[in-house]
Amino acid sequence: MTDLLLSSLVIAVGLAMDSFSVSLAGGAALKDNIVKTAVTAGIFFGFFQFAMPLLGWGIGVPITQVIDPFGYWIVVGLFFFIGGKMIWDSFSGDEEGISLIGWKVLLLLAVATSIDALAVGISFALIGEAVLLPAVIIGVVAFLFSFFGVLAGHKLSSILGNKMQILGGVILVLIGIKFLIEYCL
Repeated sequence: MTDLLLSSLVIAVGLAMDSFSVSLAGGAALKDNIVKTAVTAGIFFGFFQFAMPLLGWGIGVPITQVIDPFGYWIVVGLFFFIGGKMIWDSFSGDEEGISLIGWKVLLLLAVATSIDALAVGISFALIGEAVLLPAVIIGVVAFLFSFFGVLAGHKLSSILGNKMQILGGVILVLIGIKFLIEYCL
């Protein structure tokens, strides 16, 4: 049981890094409702990081045949577009950055950052490992990382100004490159 908890925690931290990065970038753009947005982002990212391993475990291997041809390209495109827009906006004087306000944007970002968690669920199914406890741990860690990512991003933006928006955009583009290298090439 201890091995499962420890390995689940390590997996959870690894999976939560994308959510943290997106939340950090989103927090940089916030002017008000910081805590409310942090909680909302945490709920969205935490829920999808929790649900995707369950979904992956439930559907097992056949989904990879459907997702493999194009799914990761969509994720890469989303990160490139959103990150590129943030960088562009920082130079054009538009300081809105990435918006974590609105369920549509949060839904897209939460799904995009939780694709890895789906793969974890599939791998758990392949090795015959139970997934509920790891999924709960993954979801809680993602909630915490996202919550504190929004707060940290907001705090850093007050110190760094629009440089934080550039950094946030670069982080998202780098996540896109990571997906491109790991899954598309």
